[in-house]
Amino acid sequence: MKFAQDIILKPVITEKSMDGIAAKRYTFKVAADATKPEIAKAVEELFDVKVAKVNTINMKKKPKRMGYHFGYTAEWKKAIVTLDASSKEIEFFNGLN
Repeated sequence: MKFAQDIILKPVITEKSMDGIAAKRYTFKVAADATKPEIAKAVEELFDVKVAKVNTINMKKKPKRMGYHFGYTAEWKKAIVTLDASSKEIEFFNGLN
C-alpha cells in the first residue's frame, strides 16, 4: 500500500505551472511508478479537493555539462492535476502568485 506522501513528491514551481493556477490546474513531481488513479486519490487525500482530470508526462534525461565534466539530469514523472469546478483551491499555491 502506497501512502499519499510517497506518491506526491513536491510541487513544480515554474512560470507555466503558475499560469495554470487560475484554471485550477496544478503541477506536481510524482513517483515514477504512480498511476493516474493513484495520483488523483493522493491529491484528494492530501489537499481535501475534488480532482477532475490527471495528465502525466515522463520527463526524460537531458545532457548537461559543467566545464570538462559531462553528465545527464535525472529522469522524473510530472503530473498535471485539474480540479473540479466546484472544488476549492489548494491553499499552498495561493501565496506564490
